Amino acid sequence: MDKWNQLASIETVDKTIEALKANGIDAKFVKTGEDAKEQVFSMIPEGAEVMTMSSVTLDTLNISKQVQESGKYKSVKNQLNSMNRETQGEEMLKIGSAPDWSIGSVHAVTEDGHVLIASNTGSQLPSYAGGASHVVWVVGTQKIVKDTDEGMKRIYEYVLPLESDRLNKAYNMTAGSFVSKILIINREIKPNRITVIFVGEKLGF
Repeated sequence: MDKWNQLASIETVDKTIEALKANGIDAKFVKTGEDAKEQVFSMIPEGAEVMTMSSVTLDTLNISKQVQESGKYKSVKNQLNSMNRETQGEEMLKIGSAPDWSIGSVHAVTEDGHVLIASNTGSQLPSYAGGASHVVWVVGTQKIVKDTDEGMKRIYEYVLPLESDRLNKAYNMTAGSFVSKILIINREIKPNRITVIFVGEKLGF
């Protein structure tokens, strides 16, 4: 477990940032979570439509709360929470799939510039894959791995047990979570659509 929770060296971070940029994904490094939070909100214009994905990282930094409660943004999550899932389920899926801004985190980033996101429901994946006009991921550098194979191991050996434990404690979901779907982004063709903000702190899992 400890193998997947060690902050990367600055040399590894620099190498990964270069690889991401070569693959069309903007990337930068900040020292602290507060620095990352400032970066996120410096990028998003006031009044913008913003979807904050379920993320331990975002919750730790209160990014989701600020989007939903500050009144400065059009919170997609607030809109979805006001809708009836039984009667408006299809509409809700469409709204969540193509926001202007999609903010979240990921489960692994490879040193050669690929990004892995695992999901139980798959709800966040359409916007990340192409639906959102802008995607911002806040990522602790402990999530950097050597290659895609290691990224998959990190998901199954480290992330899944922790997420299962979190769901059990929060919602009494004794069956835990599942890796139902995995999105791997190898390259982004639209310039400046995706930004990774690496943080020199252990955030999320």
